[in-house]
Amino acid sequence: MCSVHTSVELERRGIPTTVVITSAFRNALEVQYRGKGMPGHACIELPHPIYYLSREELSKITREHMDEMVRQLTQAG
Repeated sequence: MCSVHTSVELERRGIPTTVVITSAFRNALEVQYRGKGMPGHACIELPHPIYYLSREELSKITREHMDEMVRQLTQAG
């Protein structure tokens, strides 16, 4: 997962990050972060699959996760 590598590099430079995934990739994300020395790194987990969702459905899911995304990007940690 390229996004994991990028987020680890940015976090090490003091720039907060989060990664948006679908639930199907949760285990892979956790393994990658653990391997990079950042177990438990925050992410936004959307339901899987999202490919078949309408624009309105995807927009609704996005709005539901927006506060959490802002929190993850602005909370020191």
